[in-house]
Amino acid sequence: MQDKIDIERLKPIAARNLFIGGRWVAAEGGKVLPVISPLDGRELTTIADAGAEDVDRAVQAARAAFDRGQWSRAAPAERKKVLSRIADLIEKHALELAVLGVRDNGTEIQMALKAEPGSAAGTFRYYAEAIDKVYGEIAPTAENVLGLIHREPVGVVGAIVPWNFPLMIGAWKIAPALAAGNSVVLKPAEVASLSLLRLAELCAEAGLPDGVLNVVTGQGAVTGEALGLHMDVDVLVFTGSGPVGRKLLEYSARSNLKRVYLELGGKSPNIVFADAPDLDKAAKISAYGIFRNAGQVCVAGSRLLVEQSIQAEFTARLVEITEKMKLGDPLDLGTEAGAVSSETQLLKDLDFIAGASREGARLLTGGTRLLAETGGYFLKPTIFADVTPEMTIAREEVFGPVLSVLPFRDEAEAVAIANSTPYGLASAVWTANLSRAHRMIRAIKAGVVHVNTYGGADNTVPLGGMRQSGNGHDKSLHALDKYTELKTAWIQL
Repeated sequence: MQDKIDIERLKPIAARNLFIGGRWVAAEGGKVLPVISPLDGRELTTIADAGAEDVDRAVQAARAAFDRGQWSRAAPAERKKVLSRIADLIEKHALELAVLGVRDNGTEIQMALKAEPGSAAGTFRYYAEAIDKVYGEIAPTAENVLGLIHREPVGVVGAIVPWNFPLMIGAWKIAPALAAGNSVVLKPAEVASLSLLRLAELCAEAGLPDGVLNVVTGQGAVTGEALGLHMDVDVLVFTGSGPVGRKLLEYSARSNLKRVYLELGGKSPNIVFADAPDLDKAAKISAYGIFRNAGQVCVAGSRLLVEQSIQAEFTARLVEITEKMKLGDPLDLGTEAGAVSSETQLLKDLDFIAGASREGARLLTGGTRLLAETGGYFLKPTIFADVTPEMTIAREEVFGPVLSVLPFRDEAEAVAIANSTPYGLASAVWTANLSRAHRMIRAIKAGVVHVNTYGGADNTVPLGGMRQSGNGHDKSLHALDKYTELKTAWIQL
């Protein structure tokens, strides 16, 4: 494996164009963006910088493909075959895809293999197997009336995905949208597009008809805006920041009132009670729950709430585990925490750290850039104690390897602190008390509540946020609701 990773590491990456209508085409005017690797700060390659006219070409290709009906009106069993072949090809090219992503965004390779191609293949296979098992309904009517409820594809789906797990999150959008019979225009993050461009090739190889999946790369303020404002996009799905999510809602209002589904991140509370069944396990999983992928995880447990009676002991364990984590080259199989995705994000993280110190939080470990001599963007995993719920670092999403530790006295205070931010994406509770676990599940305002673990939920359950963490759901059969229309047939017999 190590030799294979070294070979992949050295492969040159060709400049990439837009994928529209089954063909690779340059952006209008030949505009390109540099791809800077967070591993060493050097340019890897270039990607096309799409403008509004390029987005329009992609949407037209998607609409034409939808209207032809080769995919949209294909039997679910036929779509299943193609989606299954896509899953097979992702698995076949898993190492290539993982390394491509690592070079692009800095995720440590051990995590990338599982979370990117591993997860993406599983997602495509899940919806491939599900789609021919989703039924319409017959309404309970009078005997002289037949009421039928049909599910139909919505049409053209615009999908905008982030840079932290582009292949995994991209699959969460693309696979159910395609399974339902839609066409898709995908806009990856400008700093992490390479693995999704490669996915487009694999989808074509698997037999996905031309125009059903189109990929337009470029800047969010231009390419993303054009997709959001386009009058022929029926549904827009997005994972990313709150400010961008608000802009997409505005674009919907200014255009065709397209449905917009948003996953906007979080400030997830990870709550450890004194009666947790295994405090050593809780400390280890809590550390990995924030520091893997340099903290660049939507559901990261960035607020650690610890019962006051065990705070000193538990925090000491956590610091010890954190300081032993191996930080460095993401393509080293032993690395446990990789690079921050870009210089811009690294500087934002450092600003949050400086602000936390100014507001009175106490730095326990980390807080500094590492390996600057490599040219890469590495930040030492950072833990702050003496954090209060009012501090910026306890309220705003850092999206970096920065953990805030907050004490609580009892269950009621834990709930109050947990719900004290405007977010509501994920959370966790560590306790051996079954009744308390169920009370906390009901009391915490979050779309996901882990109990005695953090992370690991698969495609069988939905992921979605409450409050300012967004609306709609990825994963599970519930994701299909975003990509289908309900149509009633009322038949007088």
